[in-house]
Amino acid sequence: MSRLLPDTVRLDAENGVLLAIDQSKLPNSLELIALKTPEEIRDAIRALKIRGAPAIGVAAAMGYYLAARNGAYPDTDSLTAALKEAKAVLASSRPTAVNLFWALERMDKAFHKHHAAPVGEITEALLAEAGAIRDEDIAACRAIGEHGVKLLKDGCGVLTHCNAGWLAAVRYGTALAPVYLAHEQGVRLKVFAGETRPLLQGARLTAFELSRAGIDVTLIADNMASRVMRNGWVDAVITGCDRVAANGDVCNKVGTSGLAVLAAYYGIPFYVCAPVSTIDPKTPTGAGIPIEERPGSELTELWYREPMTATNVRTYNPSFDVTPRALITAMVTERGILKPPFGMELFL
Repeated sequence: MSRLLPDTVRLDAENGVLLAIDQSKLPNSLELIALKTPEEIRDAIRALKIRGAPAIGVAAAMGYYLAARNGAYPDTDSLTAALKEAKAVLASSRPTAVNLFWALERMDKAFHKHHAAPVGEITEALLAEAGAIRDEDIAACRAIGEHGVKLLKDGCGVLTHCNAGWLAAVRYGTALAPVYLAHEQGVRLKVFAGETRPLLQGARLTAFELSRAGIDVTLIADNMASRVMRNGWVDAVITGCDRVAANGDVCNKVGTSGLAVLAAYYGIPFYVCAPVSTIDPKTPTGAGIPIEERPGSELTELWYREPMTATNVRTYNPSFDVTPRALITAMVTERGILKPPFGMELFL
């Protein structure tokens, strides 16, 4: 029986907290964390307790609202100062996913639109805006699934990387939304989930959520992708992304560009699923996207009882890489399926 997850992030407005699935505890424990301040939400995002570009954006919007809701502000000036600080704190959580900054800008615009109103009315307006961002995320992911499922046939094999499913958004996800919609429609798929070193989002999260939903999923090590493609088991590669440059280059979890190269070699379509909010018109090409680098300890000791390398070994641990638009067969957004050459239609 299918057991879908609860919303990855949701607002408990009555108690003034953000409730989120603690993804650092999965798959062994499904736990909710309650976060009240922008600092707590920032730290949860940095620690990957909340992760996935859409979920990060929704969490940031809710954090902005909570900064207004949970403070005691005698006047608009004090609220303005607090929200400026909250925005800066939340924006510092991670540098690559553009949804974070997009959501904060929306909240900031909502605040300035109601700046002349009493503090209580401003807070209500921010609650409405955060709720709209959440609802739009759910609708966008569902629409991505409805468009993307048209690319999949009964019995086909799908390879995915990292986690761009339910856990990366509020519901459905991006890359896995077509998989969920196919499952709803009785279309049988076989999903191969790359483990996604070094943080194992594919092993810990994607395999967990798909198996929980009753979807056929097989876990592989990242270096096995070429083998399963050569075996003829993969009919499509589907990934999400954290930022799309204006020219159609996409930035996603490190290892994505390698899969795109392999897919091109084996003649397998490579699809990227992303909401329009992930498109960054201010960044002309993928070369301008900031790439987060994380501690080398994630490579050398995170999953081990003892360090697995000598103490003097240097590490390089980028979280993301950029896949050139030339390797992308199509992009799936909530507005439809886009095919090369990518250009201004990304923003229409």
